[in-house]
Amino acid sequence: MMMNRRTFSAALVAGAAASLLATRGMAATSASVKARNVVLAHGLFADGSCWTEVIARLQAAGLNATAVQNPLTTLPEAVAAVKRVLDRQDGPTVLVGHSFSGMMVTEAGVHPNVSALVYVAARAPDAGEDYTALAKTFPTPPASAGIVFDGDEGRLSEAAFLRDFAGDLPEAKAKVLYAVQEPFQKALLTGKTTQAAWRSKPSWYAVSTEDRTINPDLERFMAKRMGAKTIEVKASHLSLISHPDEIARLIIEAAGQNTN
Repeated sequence: MMMNRRTFSAALVAGAAASLLATRGMAATSASVKARNVVLAHGLFADGSCWTEVIARLQAAGLNATAVQNPLTTLPEAVAAVKRVLDRQDGPTVLVGHSFSGMMVTEAGVHPNVSALVYVAARAPDAGEDYTALAKTFPTPPASAGIVFDGDEGRLSEAAFLRDFAGDLPEAKAKVLYAVQEPFQKALLTGKTTQAAWRSKPSWYAVSTEDRTINPDLERFMAKRMGAKTIEVKASHLSLISHPDEIARLIIEAAGQNTN
């Protein structure tokens, strides 16, 4: 069968796209390097203590876990905080990010100590991608309307925090978390990643199906794009607190440990 120039060009583009997808998939599905260290980063409206329930389970599994205190100032400063903790690790390390800190994982995950990436209801941009523009291609989640600013300092209102951020937690517990939320600087939201670690590192993703902070379909899109091993958790944005068993098991799997 004769192939004209247009048909040939289309076939060439399709082949290149298939090759690119295969390359992404290889990064995500390759065998895990066994790791004994886990570094966990938090996002907006939280601090490092949000990982407490998961950390207890990781420690019980024999893993060394460290939570990063995200300064919530600018993306470069947040990434630097992650890198300082990664520098202290003594070998292969699973880097985990929740929510906004997926930006930090994507950027800092190229660190040589990082053996695998885990995203928990997290942003997962490509290199140089405008995440805000990407998010706008999906329906806006309800929590966005609850962000309030005092000058350049932003936080989530109590009503939005309880309903749209921590909706599956007992109200008393959610109110405690609201009381300790760390405000973020507007400048933090303007940063763009310069590299995408998920293109070269095995990746895992936990989608929160009841998420009202990041659209669950956006989470699914990002997980599929990176070729991540994906689970779905019937949880609010705070699956790491409401479903720590599932999240810990995913991290332990990424560390190459037996999850049985």
